[in-house]
Amino acid sequence: MIAQLIANSLQRRGLHYAWVVAGVTFLALLTTSAALGLPGVMLQPLSREFGWTTEQLSSVFAVRFALFGLLGPFAAVFIARFGLRRIMGVAAGLIALAMALAPAVTQLWQLFWLWGLVLGCGTGLTALVLGAMVASRWFTRHRGLVVGLFAASTATGQLLFLPLAAWIVQHLGWRYAVLPVVAACAGVGLLATLFMRDHPQDLGLRAWGEPVGAPAPAPGAPVPLSPWGPFSILAEVGRQPVFWLLAGSFFICGLSTNGLVQTHFISLCGDHGLGPVPAASVLAMMGAFDLVGTTLSGWLSDRYDNRKLLFWYYGLRGLSLLLLPYSTFTLYGLSLFAMFYGLDWIATVPPTVKLAAQAFGRERAGLVFGWVFAAHQLGAAVAAWGAGLTRTLLLTYNPALFAAGTACLVAAGLVMAIRRPAPAAAGDRQSGVPHARPKPP
Repeated sequence: MIAQLIANSLQRRGLHYAWVVAGVTFLALLTTSAALGLPGVMLQPLSREFGWTTEQLSSVFAVRFALFGLLGPFAAVFIARFGLRRIMGVAAGLIALAMALAPAVTQLWQLFWLWGLVLGCGTGLTALVLGAMVASRWFTRHRGLVVGLFAASTATGQLLFLPLAAWIVQHLGWRYAVLPVVAACAGVGLLATLFMRDHPQDLGLRAWGEPVGAPAPAPGAPVPLSPWGPFSILAEVGRQPVFWLLAGSFFICGLSTNGLVQTHFISLCGDHGLGPVPAASVLAMMGAFDLVGTTLSGWLSDRYDNRKLLFWYYGLRGLSLLLLPYSTFTLYGLSLFAMFYGLDWIATVPPTVKLAAQAFGRERAGLVFGWVFAAHQLGAAVAAWGAGLTRTLLLTYNPALFAAGTACLVAAGLVMAIRRPAPAAAGDRQSGVPHARPKPP
C-alpha cells in the first residue's frame, strides 16, 4: 500500500519507483559488506584474547567467503520463488543473529558456526546476485550504471563502518563493535518489508527506460525453480568457453580483493607498526576511491569494450599489489596505494555482469552471474586462508601479496581471450559485450 502510494506520487513528479528499489538494495548490499568486513577488524583482538592463530581465524573467514559465493546461484532461485522482500528480510535477520551472538563466543567452533556458517548464509542471500537481478528487472536504461552503484556499496560499507568499528574495538572492546551492524540489519529488514517489490508490473509500471509504447520484451529461458536448477544451468553454460573465462578471471578478482586485502589488511599494517584505527582509515580511503571507480566503471561499461576495461582493471590492480610490500606502511605512504588500488577494487563487477548477461541472456543473468560470483568468493576463501597460513608459518604476508599480484596479470590475459562481439546490433557494439559461441548442430 505504501509502495503504491509512493510510486504514484513519484510518477506525478516525473520520477520512477525503480530508484527507490535501487536505494533499498544499495543499503542491503552496504550492510552485507559491513558484516563481511567487520571480522577483519577483529582478527588481532580475537587472537590476543583467545590465543587463536591467524590461520585458525582465517579458516573461519574462508568458510564465510565460500558460502557467500556458493549461495549466489541458489539465491537467484530463492528470489524467483519467494520474492525480493522475503529473502532480504531473512538475510538481514541471519546477519543480525550472527553478529549479536558473537560477543558470547568462548570457543573457536562457536565462532565457526556464527561467522562461518550463519554469516556466510545470510550474506550469501544478499550477494551481488541480488543487485544483478534488481538491475535486470527494474532498469532498461542505465543498467550498467546501476550495477556499478550496487558494486560500489562494498566501498561505502567500509567507508562508514570499518573506521567506526576500529575505534570501538580500541576504546570499548571488540564485543561492542558488532552493534552498528546489528542496528543496520534491523533498518534494512524494515525498509525491505515496506518498499521492496519484485517487478515494476507489481505497481503498474514498466522498467525504467523502457518506452511506453514498446512491446514487452520477449521472455528468455526461465529460471528453474527447483533446488537442482542452478546445477542444470551450470552444466549448460559450462559448455561455453566464455563462462570459464569469466569465472576464472573473477576467481582471481576475489583472490586479490576481499579475501586478501579486506580480511588481512589491518593485520598486515599492524605487522608494520600501523595501528588499527589508521589502518581502517586507509581501508575507508580505498572505499571512497572505489565508490568513484566502480560507479565510473558502470558508466564506462555502457559505452566501451568491456574486455578492454577488465584488462586494465586487473593489470593495474596486479601492479599495485606487487608494489605494496615496498611501501612505507605509514598513512602517507599508503595513500598512493589506497588511491591506485581503490579505484578498481570492485570496478570489475559492471563489465563482468554485462559480459555474462549478453552471453547467456537477460532472464538468466542473475543465476549465471551467481555461478561466476561463486568463483569470485572461492578465490576469496583461498586467499583468506592462504594468507593466514603464510602469516602463521612465515611471519609475513609478502608471498600472498606477490602471488595475488601475479594472478591479476594472468586475469588480464584471460579476459582478452573472450571473443569479440559480433557486429550485429549498435547497442552491442557500444557496450563491447561478446555473444556466446553458438552450439554445434
